[in-house]
Amino acid sequence: MAEKKLWKPTSKPKIKKAAAIRYDAEDTAPSVIAKGAGVVAENILKVAKDEAIAIVENAELVEELNKIELGDHIPPELYQVVAEVLIFVSDLDELRSKTEKLR
Repeated sequence: MAEKKLWKPTSKPKIKKAAAIRYDAEDTAPSVIAKGAGVVAENILKVAKDEAIAIVENAELVEELNKIELGDHIPPELYQVVAEVLIFVSDLDELRSKTEKLR
């Protein structure tokens, strides 16, 4: 009798995850306003694209943001990386604004 071999994937399939943050200068820290995996993540990304909101890919940060309750501020240990993301997005928005003025 022939031996049957089962195919086993070497790693789990990646499930897309996303999170959205908002920062208001009057607030103490940025807060998580959306988070999720799978279809929810895809919807978050679709809304961002539709609204021309910058999307930054950072798997480690998304993992951490998905642990935070919706509406809660990010913890101090994420301040540095989130500040870098916010500066990048601000610079991108400024560049986009200048480019639009040239048209």
